[in-house]
Amino acid sequence: MKTLRIQTRHREQFIDITSDVNRFLKEKKIDEGLCIVFCPHTTAALTINENADLSVKEDIVRRLGKIVPENGSYLHSEGNSDAHIKSSMLGSSLNIIVQAAKLVLGTWQGVYFCEFDGPRSREVYVKLIGSK
Repeated sequence: MKTLRIQTRHREQFIDITSDVNRFLKEKKIDEGLCIVFCPHTTAALTINENADLSVKEDIVRRLGKIVPENGSYLHSEGNSDAHIKSSMLGSSLNIIVQAAKLVLGTWQGVYFCEFDGPRSREVYVKLIGSK
């Protein structure tokens, strides 16, 4: 297992971690299998989406902000209820097929860490199951 350490700089931010996951895949020399990416934080998430046009991730952040506003009428007293809800909407883990020693992603897809309560120091765990 590999721990990726991520330092976010904004309250809401999408960080492309595809190259970090691929680097670990190359280190372990896994030809075929499954890559599990897990986020152990309740106010952050993971997603796979377009990594060619940077405006896509900004659009996602903006739309989530309209659906779940930061200053809604929430019962949770820490002031980050919106972050918990956004994290639940996107999810805390990804399963990505590995074939020919590469992540099986679409042409325009990347793996994103999604911060909703930053800036913070975060961790993401990557586990490979497969054969060489």
